[in-house]
Amino acid sequence: MTGYTAQVLGVNLGRVARLEGRRKSVPSAICKMPAPGAVWLGQEGFAGDEQADRKNHGGPEKAALVYPTEHYVRWRRMLGREIGPAAFGENLSTRGATEEDVHLGDVCRLGGALVQVSQPRRPCYKPAWRHGVRDLALLTQQSGMTGFYLRVLEEGEVRAGDALLLLDRPPGTVSVAEANRVMHRDRYDAEGIERLLACRWLPPSWREELQRRLAGMKEDAAERLKGPA
Repeated sequence: MTGYTAQVLGVNLGRVARLEGRRKSVPSAICKMPAPGAVWLGQEGFAGDEQADRKNHGGPEKAALVYPTEHYVRWRRMLGREIGPAAFGENLSTRGATEEDVHLGDVCRLGGALVQVSQPRRPCYKPAWRHGVRDLALLTQQSGMTGFYLRVLEEGEVRAGDALLLLDRPPGTVSVAEANRVMHRDRYDAEGIERLLACRWLPPSWREELQRRLAGMKEDAAERLKGPA
């Protein structure tokens, strides 16, 4: 097992507000800002953080979204401008581990909390609306720069400067990068799909989608990627 230690650069919280885009608006808490001091991380997420769409955001399997700031340099170059803190709506902006390093099922110490990597983020249209870049969700999933979610095994306080430290990696895991590759780029790599399906830590929604793919069924991702018409 290759270990990693990522530094938390910011713990970011947001309140639900209207997000404008494509001639309409939707409720969203994607516009998060760094919080001063320690913040309690519970089973449902950080105290003081909100989610407008509880079906797809937040909850025990998506208690905290981690985004590696290593990607910010590439995004600035791709977008041709500066991007602010928590630019992708992440709760934890980190440095020191990317999707290549992190595996589904990894158990990590995070400040005073104990967490487990639960799933990659499947990007939706809201970051695209926030930044005014129509194809940002598609670019995010194709690039693999998605970030990943944590579930909370033991609640505790987290603050900027804490570490996301790998403690244990169960057998039979796959990296977040590999999961992203099979799900989004090499969509019909049958061997890759079978490897993902063999991983006990693969989230149920991913498992169902990959099984449908093997059965020849197609996913309609238009609303997730582009938003409501």
